[in-house]
Amino acid sequence: MTTLISRPLHVMLLDDHEFILHGICLTLSAHSDIRVLGSYTHTQPLFAALSRETVDVVVMDYCLRPGELDGLNLLRGLRLRCPQARILVISSLYTPSTVSLALRCGASGFVGKELDAEVLPMAIRKVASGQVYVHPAMAERLADNDVEVEDLVDSVPPMGAGLPRIKPSVLTMREHEVLRCCLQGQSVTDIAEKFSRSVKTISAQKQSAFRKLGLRNNNELFNSRSQFEGWQ
Repeated sequence: MTTLISRPLHVMLLDDHEFILHGICLTLSAHSDIRVLGSYTHTQPLFAALSRETVDVVVMDYCLRPGELDGLNLLRGLRLRCPQARILVISSLYTPSTVSLALRCGASGFVGKELDAEVLPMAIRKVASGQVYVHPAMAERLADNDVEVEDLVDSVPPMGAGLPRIKPSVLTMREHEVLRCCLQGQSVTDIAEKFSRSVKTISAQKQSAFRKLGLRNNNELFNSRSQFEGWQ
């Protein structure tokens, strides 16, 4: 559903590099219909500001410095603290798996940092209106990976809704088995012994599943375990 906003769009920014924030602010300052209410390098000041201000769009980097919430956990935190805001992810980690997972988990758009700067204000306007933004070139890459943008659009939760669960349908049966065992606390060696496969095979299946789900390590898997529907 399209949302009509007569005033300038209220935006907050989160990136752990001041230089990037300065560039984004400079780009957006040329657009009178977009107003940056604040830019932050840490999550906690952003959360505090969101508790005080009405925001239409949060523009967040997907990967922050160690010790900060990032990726799926940051999406979850923003959805819980500011469910009325749309979330637009910007990242140099611009792969079909990361884009599709971010959109399935509550983001309304994804912009790669290598794209032209003028893509950002266009993406902000689109997600603020209640639509989903994916660059046409990325939409083609998603289609090559059997992911349709229309399916991602249907999965984005409406404003005020909770965070949806991640469904493992993008995984092969064996990748699903491996991650299910990982979530139960089993090591790669344990899983290899259980299924009479080599450690190398199990490790390759685990890493393939991580790539498809946009996960980088075991910590992200366990922190996101409540999002994996029916995996236990």
